Amino acid sequence: MRPVEPAPVLDSEALTATAKAIAAVQEPDGAIPWYPGGHTDAWDHLECAMALDLHGQVDAADAAWGWLRRNQRADGSWATSYIGGAVREDFVDSNQCAYVAAAALHRWMIYRDEVFLAEIWPVVRRALDFVVNLQAPSGQVWWARSTDGAHYPEALVTGCASTLHSLRCGIALAAVVDSTLADGALASTVVPRWARAVGALHHALVAHPEYFVSKDRWSMDWYYPVLGGALRGSTGRARLASRWETFVVDGLGARCVSDEPWVTGAETCELAIALHMVGETEAATRLVADMQRLRHEGGGYWTGWQFADQVFWPVEQSTWTGAAVILAVDALAGGVTDRLFRGDDLSMALSLPTSPAVATADLAAAAGLSGAGHASDALSTGELSTGELSAAGLLATDLPALGLVGACGCPSVDAA
Repeated sequence: MRPVEPAPVLDSEALTATAKAIAAVQEPDGAIPWYPGGHTDAWDHLECAMALDLHGQVDAADAAWGWLRRNQRADGSWATSYIGGAVREDFVDSNQCAYVAAAALHRWMIYRDEVFLAEIWPVVRRALDFVVNLQAPSGQVWWARSTDGAHYPEALVTGCASTLHSLRCGIALAAVVDSTLADGALASTVVPRWARAVGALHHALVAHPEYFVSKDRWSMDWYYPVLGGALRGSTGRARLASRWETFVVDGLGARCVSDEPWVTGAETCELAIALHMVGETEAATRLVADMQRLRHEGGGYWTGWQFADQVFWPVEQSTWTGAAVILAVDALAGGVTDRLFRGDDLSMALSLPTSPAVATADLAAAAGLSGAGHASDALSTGELSTGELSAAGLLATDLPALGLVGACGCPSVDAA
């Protein structure tokens, strides 16, 4: 990665203009499509709602959350896309469903709104239960379910890394519900099941690339394991360095795919957040500055720049690109988006006691399982540090206690 100098980020006035540009595209029912007349999907809709909340567009954000609640199906899912108030693609994308947990926790961190918490918790619980039901025995989460209820037996690195983060956010939100709402008791009853899902998914991501469909030409598969929290620290930095020359175009930003002369704003901003998570904040800030060529005078952002032909492409100002800019700037400034993706708060979702060995035993007991000895022994012998347990946020280090190590034949599990 090239050395950089600190670059200024956008000021509040510019960011508010971007939030207003997103709100201007919102439809009367609260849906936020990709662009005027385009389709809406739950993941990008939620990304936009998060951005609206960060810069004062509360009514628009409320309407966006209302749309999401109304359109959730009884099984906890949403259709993959909607257009003009109707379903466009009826199959279900697991990652789109999971993201509601991350977005809900983000909003809670901003407002601490107990009315919102009470309204959104049942939505989050149904969604994550649906997602966990799409998990394969080996830990990866199948990317989709067909309209007739059949699983699509393929797993995607990007979707699973994002789902990993969303599940951890859901566990944290369960703890908030239990401690905040008068009738919130028993919210944490979902935690053991979700925690087992987190542990198995994390292990699949860090130890079993063969479980996932290869999409090496896409930059998201390169940086999302870092952004989603599966890889951090020196391991995360090494991953980002490994294909930097493939995907990053000096002075322009990040390519969407490796074999096209095309940089995209959303990928650039997500990469910036991932860099920030592993201590490469100057490089992250430079990327956000580099992609400002995509900014329109009205505050919106063109989706990408085709640098061979020197044109914006596609010819659209996508709402989710503007949202990605807002979230990246907030993360770089140390705002709630930084806390959400860094995950320091998420490791406390199960209210760990001082002794990690006790925590592991308690987690196993809560799950109705035995066999915490492997993790406890690793802690006592120094093979695993308490800092690694906290940094992993109840991920791979909990697998032995939950009876999952060995199912794939691995003799041990690496911490994040």
